[in-house]
Amino acid sequence: MPASEPATAPTTGAQSVRRALAVLRIVAAGQEHGARLLDVAQATGLNRATVHRLLQVLVEEGAVEQDAATRRYLIGGEVSLMGLARSAGFPLRAVAAPHLQALAEAEGETCFLTIRNGDDSVCLARHPGSYVVKVLSIEVGARRPLGVGVSGLVLLGGLADDERAATIARNARRLRALRIEPEELRQRLRLLQRRGHAYAPVGVVPGTRALAVPVRHPDGQVLAGLAITAIRERLPDERVPKLVQALERQARLIGQQWAERERARRR
Repeated sequence: MPASEPATAPTTGAQSVRRALAVLRIVAAGQEHGARLLDVAQATGLNRATVHRLLQVLVEEGAVEQDAATRRYLIGGEVSLMGLARSAGFPLRAVAAPHLQALAEAEGETCFLTIRNGDDSVCLARHPGSYVVKVLSIEVGARRPLGVGVSGLVLLGGLADDERAATIARNARRLRALRIEPEELRQRLRLLQRRGHAYAPVGVVPGTRALAVPVRHPDGQVLAGLAITAIRERLPDERVPKLVQALERQARLIGQQWAERERARRR
């Protein structure tokens, strides 16, 4: 570091990077719908002037695009191209792929694999069901605060108590923006702990229902959430136990194969 450079410069620069990444995460959560400036400011807790300045720089660099008609911000091509540099960056997706396919074909419903990324859940893979009506409730890459949706709930439930509480506290503003109060989320977690699975009688898409179980490493660590979504008529209460068993069976196989892959890499 040059002698004339202030000692606080690295911290200041790191703060700017963290703020820019926080903005990118919220924009990414908007997917093709995009995010408004107000949405980004509220979700990050930054003032509108700061968010606007960051977004303008990100637009100039191609990391963010702004829809001329709606004025909403979307992830830009530069970020998408960067992601292509590591096409094998998520080997869990490859391990899980045949199990999602088997589950979707056997049960007829669309299956999803979701992982944790910081305080968010991100949909890593999706396999449409064999039934004629396919519930494609979320896209691959969909990002939501941990605890939102059945997969997000099982991922949040897999954290240690103190880490779970800290995550809920950090996400409180974003959760409230989705009309989810932290105490409501804690109630859902208690129900998850009793049942061992997450169940939503009203899914992301109106008229649908969803189920999810954790994918665990044999040592107990939660690797991902494995979920099924279906139209309400296809997922009556009496079918829930059968689907939970099918989900748990494939989740167990994914966890075992992931552990085997780890062991093979260490040899």
